[in-house]
Amino acid sequence: MSSRNSPSNPSSKQPQDVSKSGWFSRFLATVEWLGNLLPHPITLFALLAVFIVLLSGMLGYFDVSVADPRPIGSKGREVDGMIEVISLLDAEGLRRIVTGLVTNFTGFAPLGTVLVALLGVSLAEHSGLLSTIMRSMVMNASDRMVTVVVVFAGVVSNTASELGYVVMIPLAAMIFHSLGRHPLAGLAAAFAGVSAGYSANILIGTVDPLLAGFTESSARIIDPDYTVSAEVNWYFMIVSTFAVAAMGAFVTEKIVEPRLGKYNPDDASIDLGKQQLDSPTALEIKGMKWAGFSFFILLGILALTVVPADGILRNQETGLVKGSPFLKGIVVYIFVTFAIPGFVYGKIVGTMKNDRDVIDAMSKSMSSMGLYIVLVFFAAQFVAFFKWTNLGTVLAVKGAAMLQATGLDGPEVFVLFILMCGLVNLSLGSASAQWAITAPIFVPMLMLIGYSPEVIQAAYRIGDSVTNVITPMMSYFGLILAIGVRYKKDLGIGTLIATMLPYTLVFMVGWTILFYVWVFAFGLPVGPGAPTYYTP
Repeated sequence: MSSRNSPSNPSSKQPQDVSKSGWFSRFLATVEWLGNLLPHPITLFALLAVFIVLLSGMLGYFDVSVADPRPIGSKGREVDGMIEVISLLDAEGLRRIVTGLVTNFTGFAPLGTVLVALLGVSLAEHSGLLSTIMRSMVMNASDRMVTVVVVFAGVVSNTASELGYVVMIPLAAMIFHSLGRHPLAGLAAAFAGVSAGYSANILIGTVDPLLAGFTESSARIIDPDYTVSAEVNWYFMIVSTFAVAAMGAFVTEKIVEPRLGKYNPDDASIDLGKQQLDSPTALEIKGMKWAGFSFFILLGILALTVVPADGILRNQETGLVKGSPFLKGIVVYIFVTFAIPGFVYGKIVGTMKNDRDVIDAMSKSMSSMGLYIVLVFFAAQFVAFFKWTNLGTVLAVKGAAMLQATGLDGPEVFVLFILMCGLVNLSLGSASAQWAITAPIFVPMLMLIGYSPEVIQAAYRIGDSVTNVITPMMSYFGLILAIGVRYKKDLGIGTLIATMLPYTLVFMVGWTILFYVWVFAFGLPVGPGAPTYYTP
């Protein structure tokens, strides 16, 4: 959040902007104020872990319990058919905490998967491959298609988390300015793709194993053997990428750009000059072609292990792809398919001369993950405590009963769920932090009324993404303001939010409709082997 306090953040203009923008901006200002009252996510998880321990002691003392809705004989179901809150404040609970503290951390599913995936992505990023691909996509687009390509490139850039914010958004503003269009429209289009379309992508990136780990831990509250792999939302995220690109281009050209009007260079806070963009050099294009060639060779090799009926990476018992080593080891393939093309590109252009350069690139990516590793330590304790105490199960059963009693157990429940996730995201901007807190409650709850964890996660990703662009709690919000101020010196928080609000509204409605049509109208899976419904 430190970026919000940078010198470039024109926070002094916020009250004026808010007063001009009406009730919604005042609401968002209140959200910002409430969000600022929240402690750091790491501190929040530590406090929540302590709270769970204390709450379990109190509820355990009063013997709080619920009837287990799972069929008799189900794994994990007690003989008496009751689910009791287990106290962590007694001697047995304290012994469990002490002995499990380290294993909670080291065994936490998202930790290893995210770090391994990032090792591969780091090679593609630090070699310059991803940046060159982004520039090629945008620079080679026609004037007519440039808006669609900018939003699309923003979405795809999420494969390497920070690339979109650091490279794509400033690049898009420069492109629009060089074309004689309003640079803030380019900034808004890229920001919408990168941030509001955060969970969409045509590739499986680092966010997929991260969310899947939390979903799996939460699903096991109900079903101890349930597994959730990184690719479980892949189909829906692919189609979402094109939907977000289309919606983002529509909002930019039909709403945002006309509202901004013709750009006045006098509004800039710096000397913009011509802002000429450099196209990829011949050497960079050569490197990109050979990287692409190596990528398709890898895909061919992988296909030989999966496509044939006797493929070695198929499920050896069923002969199917479902439950196969291929799907279980998807993170390994993310690592390889990014690392090797990245190295090939770097070798050709000269950014990866030897093994030391490779090691340096991986080391840089790992050094940037220090904060994430610390967060995971405390998040892992919170998730483990929540599971040990049975609080998640008790809340899920009572919540599911309430939904059924009110008749909200049909597909329409996902509208409320998506809206809730979007609202929570206004104050808790971290996707991992939000899902770590909400998944242990809502995944079991919605499983008990018949929906699979894979579908629940897909719905969460919509709500978590669409409000990113209108919350000052988003960690890169200050950076976006700093970029925008270059082109409009009096740009304030209220102005930026007002510019991005149409994207949130259109994405919320359009993406939710796509979810319903894809999942419930067409009955299509959200990812490979992902069921729509869950039966205990």
